[in-house]
Amino acid sequence: MNILVTGACGFVGKNLCETLKTIKDGRNKTHTLTIDEIFEYDINSSPNELDEFCKRADFVFNLAGVNRPKDESEFAAGNALFIEGLLAKLKEHGNTCPVMLASSVQATLVGRYSQSEYGKSKLLGEKIVFDYALETGASVFVYRFPNLFGKWCRPNYNSVVATFCHNIANDLPITVSDPRTELELLYIDDLVEEMLLALEGQAKRCQYDGLNVVPDDDGRFCYAPLTYKVTLGEIADLLCRFAEQPKTLVVPEMPSGSFEKKLYSTYLSYLPKDKICVPLKMNKDDRGSFTEILKTASCGQFSVNITKPGVTKGEHWHNTKWEFFAVVSGEGLIEMRKIGTDEVLSFNVSGDKIEALHMLPGYTHSITNLSETNDLVTLMWANEQFDPEKPDTFFEKVND
Repeated sequence: MNILVTGACGFVGKNLCETLKTIKDGRNKTHTLTIDEIFEYDINSSPNELDEFCKRADFVFNLAGVNRPKDESEFAAGNALFIEGLLAKLKEHGNTCPVMLASSVQATLVGRYSQSEYGKSKLLGEKIVFDYALETGASVFVYRFPNLFGKWCRPNYNSVVATFCHNIANDLPITVSDPRTELELLYIDDLVEEMLLALEGQAKRCQYDGLNVVPDDDGRFCYAPLTYKVTLGEIADLLCRFAEQPKTLVVPEMPSGSFEKKLYSTYLSYLPKDKICVPLKMNKDDRGSFTEILKTASCGQFSVNITKPGVTKGEHWHNTKWEFFAVVSGEGLIEMRKIGTDEVLSFNVSGDKIEALHMLPGYTHSITNLSETNDLVTLMWANEQFDPEKPDTFFEKVND
């Protein structure tokens, strides 16, 4: 299968093309499509290239468009006349392959979009595509995109999420005109997944009731079902919390599939080089060091403990707190004893055979570096963040 992507260098185009490449090369195990060629067309491509691509394409993703022209008259040329010319080339070659059109929810011309010249140009593009389908019998897939967000989106252009992410990541101010303004947001990976389903003949169909999607197996339009309705204030607040993570080490709650999880990934993609590496506070003494790495709101924290040769650390117990110890380098001995008893449980641990040991509530425990020359490195997880006001940590030797 040969796939033509117009607007290949844009936000959606780049994400789609890179995913298509992983399928073509066999690196993507979630799709079994056979892709022979990916034709990437953009503003710097030649008319001859487009002609050749239209001759050989088995599927067309038309993502080319104009968002921020110097003159509003450019909307029609970029969003309607281009698709008209593209379809004309397909007809010249007798190529009735399926065509996907990236339109916009602004094409509804409803509410605040009623006077949108951009929306009018997108609506005209839709009409051209639907008329083409009637004339040629070709399958068409028309998507009205809401606001999109995700990696590689251009800031200070037409995406408030991209602008907020870029500015906050770079310590620049943001302007929130009305924090109560609600946006419908579609994550780029979710959109690309739906576009791949269209490629596989499994597009989700719908009609529109104003701005609202109405699922309909016989609908003229296609849609991505997973979107998020979030206010500008909520977006700004979340991003400010993300920006504090290197200082607090606390990662906010990010349930699977949540907007927060996808926004955090988006935010990270805008970090400048000097913020990629996060310095951590190493608590050092003559026994070694202890460094907190990551904290969560409800699932504890991760730390790294380095124990010098011959040194024993720990010798304490907890009422409720419990931990996992995993030695990743060196040779050591972990011992624990239930409070009020004399029985000591001993475990030899090694970075050559990584295991995770529970440090049980109500058991005093210790870890000893058995080497005479090498440090013992232990990755530790505790089920709660350390609270200096309530440490739940009581000194008591394992072996009296």
